[in-house]
Amino acid sequence: MAADTPLLRLLPDPGPTTLGEQLAGFDPGAAAGADRPYLFTNFALTVDGHATIDGRSGAIGSETDTAILVALRTYPDAVMIGAGTLRAEGYGRVVSDPAKRELRERRGLSPDPLMVLVSNRLELPWEVPLFTDGGGEVLVFTASDREPPETATPVEIVRHDNRVNLVSALRLLRGERGIRSVLCEGGPTLHAELMAAELVDELFVTRAPRIAGGTGPGLFTGLEAHTRDLELVSLCEAAGELYARYRVG
Repeated sequence: MAADTPLLRLLPDPGPTTLGEQLAGFDPGAAAGADRPYLFTNFALTVDGHATIDGRSGAIGSETDTAILVALRTYPDAVMIGAGTLRAEGYGRVVSDPAKRELRERRGLSPDPLMVLVSNRLELPWEVPLFTDGGGEVLVFTASDREPPETATPVEIVRHDNRVNLVSALRLLRGERGIRSVLCEGGPTLHAELMAAELVDELFVTRAPRIAGGTGPGLFTGLEAHTRDLELVSLCEAAGELYARYRVG
């Protein structure tokens, strides 16, 4: 079970802990504002700051990092990703484990989080399991006038002019869909746009003990000079991998 995943807490109060203990009391929906959902991010980086290896983020983290990702998906009303991340990672049903869907229901959430995609050109891999297995629901924000193909999974399209406006998108999620919390899993460009618009409330960051080299994307690709203070909530470790949790100041 992910909740039993052992960790060593470095800050605060050093000592042994578990993933379940570290997430005890985490309730992002309760912190939602009236205008937009509470938004938290999760991502892994190499020591030299790369967000992908050979184009994929999944190649960076360990099984413990995956356990954190799976656990975090049981908390939000919606999960958000960009089109590039969908193309690279080939998403399926966001919460595939029936036990995890039951856990979400016990927390007062829908069994499946709403999957939110940001794709300005609506260039999506419609053949991936996210669209073909029929589980859950997908909402796509786009600036394209293209029509999507028929899919087994229900898909709703929301169109913006010129480019997806993330402020408006989150406002719609909160006001029209009742979404109180969103987990953003990337990629780097979407993370940068959210941070630049001051829409990020909390970050869960895995730092893998690996060096990628080369010129791959960093965490916030395209983010211009932008200073924001972060509060370190906790820092844990397992097998040399570091897990930091920050709140945005």
